[in-house]
Amino acid sequence: MGQAREKFASQIDSSLLRDVRRLAKAEGRQIQALLEEALHDLLDKRRQESPRRRIMDLYAASHDRYADLYRKLAK
Repeated sequence: MGQAREKFASQIDSSLLRDVRRLAKAEGRQIQALLEEALHDLLDKRRQESPRRRIMDLYAASHDRYADLYRKLAK
């Protein structure tokens, strides 16, 4: 059995909606399918950014902690 569906209402910039409608028509798809694809892509993108932020935070903490060592190694 497929995923449960839930209706929701929102607002969108009229020119963006016009472009989405055109794309859906050109691809022979429903707007709903394009929105689901876009939301999946957005969530995937955000999930991929999270570890990157964590890594950069760890790098910054390491740099703060070992700044003297890094300066000596650079000489």
